[in-house]
Amino acid sequence: MPWLKLLHIAALVIWCGSLLYLPALLSYTLHLRKDAGFAQGSPPMPRFFYNSIATPAALAAIFSGTLLFLFHGLMGGWLIFKLGAVVAMVIAHGCCGWLILRLEMGIYRGVKTASVLALLLALAGILGVLGFVLAKPLDWS
Repeated sequence: MPWLKLLHIAALVIWCGSLLYLPALLSYTLHLRKDAGFAQGSPPMPRFFYNSIATPAALAAIFSGTLLFLFHGLMGGWLIFKLGAVVAMVIAHGCCGWLILRLEMGIYRGVKTASVLALLLALAGILGVLGFVLAKPLDWS
């Protein structure tokens, strides 16, 4: 089982990094599309990063975490709160995907604000997961 825990931690690190990077990438792409006439085509980098790096890492982290939960029979109050923090990360991930679609359709209004909100939600989820996992040894239920 150590390989499963290693997969979970590695996928989580990649996913968390992606959630912190995507809002900055979206803001940069918005800046390019508003200012440069030649950059009016589809923004390939945000979609590529989202589909090829962030989403597979998210799926691997969630799948391996589910397997760890099932194999080790983990229970406790901390787990419910951790899953709530993971839900916040999933919502931030979905928001980034929605913002990519808006940029591709040429709808720029509110993208910058929503990117900041997605970043804050992702940061809250990441810190929540980290805090609840580190608090787990206290065995509060």
